[in-house]
Amino acid sequence: MIRINVFIRTTESNREAAIAAGKELVAASLKDEGCVAYDLFESTTRRDVLMICETWSDAKALAAHQQAPHYTTLVPKIEQLGEMKAEQFVF
Repeated sequence: MIRINVFIRTTESNREAAIAAGKELVAASLKDEGCVAYDLFESTTRRDVLMICETWSDAKALAAHQQAPHYTTLVPKIEQLGEMKAEQFVF
């Protein structure tokens, strides 16, 4: 399985739009084949930090997700609303 933690640092003015786009990405991604888990978290100590935590069954499922229209549309939108950093783990 593959776990990806995507940290998003946003501004107060972009925060609500980033959350809305993140929720839309989560809802669509949960329907992707091979998606084990996909969620959006808000930091309880820093309003400027969000995290998307995703788990995929394998590299093939992740690759298909990264080509899906919801990914290619919403990820660039989120990148415009904040700085993104991803950490990937295989387990």
